[in-house]
Amino acid sequence: LKLSSVSQRSSRSAQNPPVRASDPGAMFTRFVEPGRLAVITYGPCAGKMCTVVDIVDQKRVVVDGPENVTGVRRHMMPVKRLSLTDLCAKIPRGAREKTLRTALDRDQVLQKWSETAWAKKIKAKEVRAKLTDFERFK
Repeated sequence: LKLSSVSQRSSRSAQNPPVRASDPGAMFTRFVEPGRLAVITYGPCAGKMCTVVDIVDQKRVVVDGPENVTGVRRHMMPVKRLSLTDLCAKIPRGAREKTLRTALDRDQVLQKWSETAWAKKIKAKEVRAKLTDFERFK
């Protein structure tokens, strides 16, 4: 009995290979992975960009700005407080700040982000919020 159940399991896995993010039929493409660019949605750094550097457990990740680029220090935060973007830099898990900075420059991740509609919408919202009454009713 055990032999037949093992062969059935292996045949099932051969029929349904794991779905990859690059597949056109993949349901999800924004996975939590090192190098994934994200927007912080809650807390003192809300509205700032960060990069996932390491995965602590199912609910928490270590993020880093780098601080001199985005103003976000390296710290741990829940995934619930992040909005993941489609952009991802190629970095190893737990990368140093210097490695992260060079990967972001090499892949031009922040330049690609500034060209997206999401980034333009956030920028327009910031500009609108900073207007005074004189500028608003010209």
